[in-house]
Amino acid sequence: MASPSTWIAGARPRTLPAAIAPVVVATSLADKESNTVAALLALVVSLALQIGVNYANDYSDGIRGTDNDRIGPLRITASGLATPSQVKSAAFISFGVAAIAGLALAINSSWWLIAVGALSIAAAWGYTGGKNPYGYMGLGELFVFIFFGLVATIGSFYVQTDRITGESVLAGVIVGFLACAILVINNIRDRAKDEVVGKRTLAVRLGDKRSRVLYTALVTLPYLLTAGFGSPWTMLTLATLPLAVSILKVLWSGAQGTALIALLAATGKLQMLFSFALSLALIL
Repeated sequence: MASPSTWIAGARPRTLPAAIAPVVVATSLADKESNTVAALLALVVSLALQIGVNYANDYSDGIRGTDNDRIGPLRITASGLATPSQVKSAAFISFGVAAIAGLALAINSSWWLIAVGALSIAAAWGYTGGKNPYGYMGLGELFVFIFFGLVATIGSFYVQTDRITGESVLAGVIVGFLACAILVINNIRDRAKDEVVGKRTLAVRLGDKRSRVLYTALVTLPYLLTAGFGSPWTMLTLATLPLAVSILKVLWSGAQGTALIALLAATGKLQMLFSFALSLALIL
């Protein structure tokens, strides 16, 4: 049986800002309409889905053999620290937690959220699971943008306010771009080995240079898009610009493979700090 520390590593904590950011931003946008219980339930759903998809990827890539020669964080299945069935069970337990919390939200909000939750779980599993995983076709970033950007942010706002606004959509786009940046830097790091094993991620399809251009766009556009909120307070997000610049300097220095590992954590940190700064701006 794998140790608790192994399971924590397998949950890939560095990716969790992608699950926290949309709820934080949406709750701040809701402002006086915010609902603590609904916000906490939305956070449980988002975190459980993120952890679930991480375990699901570990399981699916592990049994396919695509993680046998891999740079980056620990893979539980490929390393043999847990059996494939144990890792798969961990994924479905996480999805179950998300489903229960999502059902509670639907009961207190709208029943159509059950369908959204079901689609989210199906998307989480289908990233690398099943016969035709979309992550192997270069569609991972699109689904991350949809589910960890638009759906997570707009959904978290809706369950607290019972409405969808243009600002909630804009917030979803901003959060979605930064969430995609986490996946893009992960796939740039793994691009060479993914290409060898036939995993056609977007980084493989675009090539190294264009993938770096895409990453650059994903971390810089959010600063411009905050102008859409029409408040000078959004300039608070510029406090995170030095971190973004430092990441881009390393990225464009020609860093490859293991040299890019630190950028995954740094990108997660950037998303979290940017989201907190934006949240404060929205409250003010």
